[in-house]
Amino acid sequence: MYERILKKNKHKNITAITVIVIAVFFLALISLFVGSSNMTPEEAIETLLFRSNAADTRIIWNIRIPRIIAAILAGAGLSVSGLIMQTVLNNPMASPSTLGVSNAAVFGANLSIIAFAGGFLNVGNNIQNYSSAANPYATSLVAFVFSVVSILLILGICRIKSYQPGIVVLAGIAVGSIWTAATTILQFFATDVGISAAVIWNFGDLGRATYKTDLIMAVIVLAGLVLFTIFSWRFNALLSGDNVAKSVGINVNLLRFVSMLVASMITAVCVSFLGIIGFIGIIGPHITKKLLGQDHRVTIPVSAFMGSFILLAADTFSRTLGKGSALPVGAITSLLGAPFFLFIIFSRRRD
Repeated sequence: MYERILKKNKHKNITAITVIVIAVFFLALISLFVGSSNMTPEEAIETLLFRSNAADTRIIWNIRIPRIIAAILAGAGLSVSGLIMQTVLNNPMASPSTLGVSNAAVFGANLSIIAFAGGFLNVGNNIQNYSSAANPYATSLVAFVFSVVSILLILGICRIKSYQPGIVVLAGIAVGSIWTAATTILQFFATDVGISAAVIWNFGDLGRATYKTDLIMAVIVLAGLVLFTIFSWRFNALLSGDNVAKSVGINVNLLRFVSMLVASMITAVCVSFLGIIGFIGIIGPHITKKLLGQDHRVTIPVSAFMGSFILLAADTFSRTLGKGSALPVGAITSLLGAPFFLFIIFSRRRD
């Protein structure tokens, strides 16, 4: 009987992984045909085979494909980061934004755009000067550095309280509020062009992705996924409580520290390149756990593909609605995530 249940669960898990992988593949293919250039699917296929003109080749290979890769990587990274945070903090509302990582990235990007990379303290309100002075890679680097600083600061504070889950969340909220306040003060002293560029950066936008940024995200995200997969049995033990995890030889505090650090690093690199993309870390893991349960050997890969699917769908939808210009994908994910967040709250109350 027990072997029959195991066999049934294994078949269910394999089927779920197969279905979500195929869904991501077909949605990526559909996304390849969506855009403002009015390119037909036949022309897009011809372009994929390098049988089209230079303009179409540039659109497909230099714009749409890097964008699709970025959606797959960022969606996977943010979703799995949310799953791991919810597990180690024992909080279903935890997500990559819990530790204030996104807030720190926004401050870093604003500082870079307003003061350093964009040089607005020197170039003033001349948009042509901005175009020649701005450095998107410097902006991403500064955003990433401040995210890492925020992570280390929060984890350092929480070490005093032995990484208690509630303390981690509260520390994240407090430090995130400080970064938000600092961003507001910085924007107050910015020029008109500077604040406009800073606000635009805050929008989650997959259109800024390139093969170079995709490669950097791929290294961080895939390394994190491999590490989390190796730790999957530890996460399963942690679900039964700290005492149970300690009884099987797990250093719970170290596991929390490493898991939160890696999850936050994944979030930091995605946010620093693409801007704020919210709620993927809430929606993806909860759908996965609702369908397949809590076994991290299964939920980690499925959450990754689920996040990729959600972000691809949101980006495709945003480009369809934009009619010539894509709406910020961060706004679309927030529109999807906010009702989902409320649903979780009220469904838990009924339980």
